Amino acid sequence: MTSFPGLSPSFGFLQSTAWRAALALVVVFVMLALTGWTAIRDTNEDANPLATARSAWKHATFHGRPLPDPKAAPATVRAFFASLDRTEQKQLASRFPLVVGNMGGAPVELRYRANRMAIDQARVIEKRRMGDSRLTPVGRQTAGQLMHRLESMMSPGRQILAFDPAGDGRAAEVFGNLATARRVSVVVPGVDTNLSTFERTAKANTAPVGMAHSLYQAERSARPGARTAVIAWADYTTPAGLGVEAATGQLAEAGAVRLRALTEALPSTTPVSLFCHSYGSVVCGVAARNLPSNVEDIAVAGSPGMRADNLAGLDTHARVWAMRDADDWIQDVPYLEVGGLGHGADPVDPAFGSRILSAQGAQGHAGYFAPGTRSLRNFALVGVGALGSVDCATSDPHCSA
Repeated sequence: MTSFPGLSPSFGFLQSTAWRAALALVVVFVMLALTGWTAIRDTNEDANPLATARSAWKHATFHGRPLPDPKAAPATVRAFFASLDRTEQKQLASRFPLVVGNMGGAPVELRYRANRMAIDQARVIEKRRMGDSRLTPVGRQTAGQLMHRLESMMSPGRQILAFDPAGDGRAAEVFGNLATARRVSVVVPGVDTNLSTFERTAKANTAPVGMAHSLYQAERSARPGARTAVIAWADYTTPAGLGVEAATGQLAEAGAVRLRALTEALPSTTPVSLFCHSYGSVVCGVAARNLPSNVEDIAVAGSPGMRADNLAGLDTHARVWAMRDADDWIQDVPYLEVGGLGHGADPVDPAFGSRILSAQGAQGHAGYFAPGTRSLRNFALVGVGALGSVDCATSDPHCSA
């Protein structure tokens, strides 16, 4: 056996507290260098502006009247805003744009207006960071990229339903007229979704905005007269990459609470369909048992599991649909749950009990919303309620029944 006396435990070098402290500092500095010192911000910059704004809201009055809890039930929020005239509503949105822009039950047009103001405030901060000498060139470049993303979100006609700049950021956008829609579809994306990846120029339909836009166009094509709206819902904290966070359900649990809040804020008479991709299907599976009765369909694509062993385990009143294309790498993950790791059985396995849809034409893990694919058309048919026209992946009559 080869020995290295200079590195033996008796030498004590590796065991010294000073060495471990120095090594830790080296790791920290390397990480900061690689991330462009993005953790260094102005001391006056708020790390969680939405929480700060909600705190101020709770202690404020409006024309001598107390304001409702910012997380009150949608019916309570709806009644409060109905008691204000349009000028008063706009005044309140201007005073508290982040709060109003994220309040379930507030008029949707007012939320769009409020979020546009909140996004502009965030844009100003990122523009200032572009010239912050304490950031490395990489850090300043990252700030510039985010600033341009925020500028894009402020483009005329865009309808931002939710916006939170804290951390990597969260957002939701609407396609169609949500206030008058007869049917609503919600796209729930998977890992690595944040403000920077909310939309993409290249391979647009692999990002939430592109997914929702493709689905909206496909629904209009499938049933031209249908009054539909589609929400690109990236309003939860997703796992970063395919590490431990993606293999566990902690972020899915938190996301499910937010997803339920979204669906509860939609009109109770409007049928809702959820379209859940990758880790988004984990969120939908956790949320399934507590969704309001107007959520009629849950459709998953490229799912690593839904935190259930079978359809009965989801304990949901909604119809559950599943699809996976032949070259999606997700099929190689272990479909089990052990000690909190893994997300349960495969929803595409006939034994699970889902209605299995064709994904013909889709390529890879992110291709389900590509125009011209059977996967997108099937999603659109589910979204408009044309269930008898879907193309099933098997001969099982359960699929199209």
